[in-house]
Amino acid sequence: MQDIPNWQDEVIVVNDHLKLHSVNEAFSEALYDLVVRNKAALQKAMDWPKQVKSVEDTRKTLQGNYLLHHRGYAKMFMILQQDRLIGVLSFNQIEPSNKTAYIGYWLDEAWQGKGLLSQALQAFIARYADSGEVRRFVIKCRVANEASNRVALRNGFRLEGTLKEAEYLNGQFYDQNIYALIVDKRR
Repeated sequence: MQDIPNWQDEVIVVNDHLKLHSVNEAFSEALYDLVVRNKAALQKAMDWPKQVKSVEDTRKTLQGNYLLHHRGYAKMFMILQQDRLIGVLSFNQIEPSNKTAYIGYWLDEAWQGKGLLSQALQAFIARYADSGEVRRFVIKCRVANEASNRVALRNGFRLEGTLKEAEYLNGQFYDQNIYALIVDKRR
């Protein structure tokens, strides 16, 4: 029989009310409910929400992300405001040899515009920059996604360029901005 790893949950404390908790299937129902509540808005920016049909779909996704998280290929964190799930912040992909990570995020519509995502993002970046695991943080978002572009700029990311027709969403190709922030603790 194969040994089951004894992986520990990770928690990044942002402040007294806000924290990031690593992916865990215990969040399946809460995440499913959050996706369902925000599905119309999410589908305007991302393709995956239309695939979410049940709590079991969500559980399977979280199980896969749990493995990726603990093996270091990606990182997924639940954004918790006073222990209530309000969104997700992740490294959708990590390039360990380049110390580069690609950031994804989304927040419940009811909690947007309060600076919570920026606070969570700053703590997330600090955690991985301080550990030396990541030095180049990248955000890619559709040119037309004004909110995501503002998040990148507000948090010190610099626009490196625009990728032409780089994102396929809802049957159409869109241009995508690529932002980066380099945090090198060795300098």
